[in-house]
Amino acid sequence: MAKCPNCGADVANKRKSWKMAGRPDKMGKRIELTIGLFDCPKCKKTFRTVLGKQKI
Repeated sequence: MAKCPNCGADVANKRKSWKMAGRPDKMGKRIELTIGLFDCPKCKKTFRTVLGKQKI
């Protein structure tokens, strides 16, 4: 579940999701981000949001 940054509507269905490696923190550990791409049914805008974070 994600919230549209444009109109504030709750969006449940994601179009696509993927994983990417983020920047290293102060200790040198990288964070793997799971990102989702959503389409808002109310305002018809497309937006991305972070679904999860995990240290790798």
